[in-house]
Amino acid sequence: MQNWLPSNRLRQLNPQFLAIRTRLLNDPYYRLESMAEITVAAKLGIQIDVNQASVDDWLRLPGLSIHQARSLVELCRSGVQFYCVEDIAAALNMPLGRLKPLEPILKFCYYNESTPELINPNTATVEKLIQIPSIDLALAKTVVQNRISAGPYRNLVDFQKRLSLSGHLITQLMHYLRF
Repeated sequence: MQNWLPSNRLRQLNPQFLAIRTRLLNDPYYRLESMAEITVAAKLGIQIDVNQASVDDWLRLPGLSIHQARSLVELCRSGVQFYCVEDIAAALNMPLGRLKPLEPILKFCYYNESTPELINPNTATVEKLIQIPSIDLALAKTVVQNRISAGPYRNLVDFQKRLSLSGHLITQLMHYLRF
């Protein structure tokens, strides 16, 4: 990863700032604990797409419980779209003042109805998998057989490696899969 500050500028920074920056760069799922960390994350360009965030993404934010994170994910999966931080506050029945400080790392992208249904290859049947463009019957059977014999797929990279799929095919499939 490239440094976002020149090396001479890094030496001038607060040691606490540098420690937070190092933690955030080394752990993509680091759970932010304070507003100082939110500020550093925003400066690093870390953003959470609220309309496609996973439970793990939501849990990175300070003050959100697993129950709240699951609720937000389920709402998005059922077709709800969040247009602003006020929508999230309303969905969680939470005061806006508690969520407003998180706004610098929240990204509000909007998706139309033609967004394909995301399929979890860890739970999908062969019949469900062949509905995905670029997956034929043979590949669908291989996905299910590999999952049964080697356990669930951790992520898209694990999926690609275990099935020896080309980068071109993964580029097509990544828009249809959710782990």
